[in-house]
Amino acid sequence: MKKKVFALSLTGILALGAVTPALTTYAVGEGPNFNGNESIQTANLYTYDEMVKFLKTQDAKQDAMQLEVIGQTVKGRDIHLAKYISDPSNPTILFLTQQHGNEQLTTEGALEFIKHLGTGKTKGVLDKVNILILPMLNADGAMGDVNFSLDNYIADGGRHLTRYNAVGADLNRDHVDKVHPETQALHKNVLQKYDIDYMIDLHHQGTQARRDGKLVSGSMLYPTNPNVKPEVLEKSKKLGAVVFNAVDSTGWGHIAKYNGGSGENIGRNGAAVQYDISTLLFEMRGMSDHEGEWAIIGQKSNGYLIKQTITTLDAAVRAIADGSIENADTSFWDTLETQR
Repeated sequence: MKKKVFALSLTGILALGAVTPALTTYAVGEGPNFNGNESIQTANLYTYDEMVKFLKTQDAKQDAMQLEVIGQTVKGRDIHLAKYISDPSNPTILFLTQQHGNEQLTTEGALEFIKHLGTGKTKGVLDKVNILILPMLNADGAMGDVNFSLDNYIADGGRHLTRYNAVGADLNRDHVDKVHPETQALHKNVLQKYDIDYMIDLHHQGTQARRDGKLVSGSMLYPTNPNVKPEVLEKSKKLGAVVFNAVDSTGWGHIAKYNGGSGENIGRNGAAVQYDISTLLFEMRGMSDHEGEWAIIGQKSNGYLIKQTITTLDAAVRAIADGSIENADTSFWDTLETQR
């Protein structure tokens, strides 16, 4: 039986109107990072099998949801796509999690978001926007089912998780060559198959990054490859503005600009260049497992990071559905400090 990582009611978040967080336990920078037995308990995270069971249960419950297998991992695990497509002519957004297997809290948040898309509180929204959610692209890395040693990984409890896929490849550097089956499935059966307007690629970073002298809860970046069309870049910046305004205003969210590369082989750049998809990278604070103590998030910080994921997804969906994304002010990017 799955142990609960975080019990969270999304009634307020998914009700029409602004997101109203109710987190009071830990403000940014006050929650524990790595601290002996306070580090994250990986046994509390969804396993691949638990995630699949959850997705199939929600698919059976939700009329608006369709579950599709888009391919398999190196080790033969099915890769699932949750689809909410009411009208193919509507704008479409893709949420992608866990290209890196040791970055799982975004998957936990995405699954909570899927659950509450079935509550009926988002019916009007689902009539105006199509949503694609691809959780745990790198299931082999998430399960530690790899062809190399994970003895140097140090998270507490349960399985170890690795950044890389089963054969030691970084999937987020495979968006040009597309050598690996996970990347091939994403491109052939999602990015090329569906008419996608926006994509948020959800990741995790270390725990010590700062903006304005304060620890950040995450960082963001639009596509930075020089071949991205200006209109695609502008829409990407607007998507970032929507997310920034929703998260940074909460009091517990504190967002910086990410210092990312410009290579087309990186997911946010590859999708923008190859398919004219407006993309946003969101790097949440802390990882589920790592070789270094500096990178692992504390168990008690799970809650606000999962909530940050849900807030991000909800804000993006609502802004696209009601068209307010078109009026998003992107000028904040000009002064947003790159994290240190």
